[in-house]
Amino acid sequence: MARVKELFAGILVVALIATVGIRNVVPADALAPAIVTLLFAAAAVTAGFALLCRRDRFRTMWFDLAGSLTFIGVVLSVLIEPDQMVRLFTLSHQPG
Repeated sequence: MARVKELFAGILVVALIATVGIRNVVPADALAPAIVTLLFAAAAVTAGFALLCRRDRFRTMWFDLAGSLTFIGVVLSVLIEPDQMVRLFTLSHQPG
């Protein structure tokens, strides 16, 4: 059980480092959509890992983690303005 807690703590640390790294690469307006996309991708990978897990107890915990990441992504997506999504997916060389 202690090993699982260490794994969850490691996942949270990796997510924090990825968020700080994204902040330096993505413009400030596109930060929220990029983080939400990262959360959804992490949730999908976690759910895929849960499907591969053989033990029911660990499988349930992985699905709980995937659901939590999805829920956090949905809650953060409320903060996204439609203009931010347009700026995230359009490539423009004009000064904003």
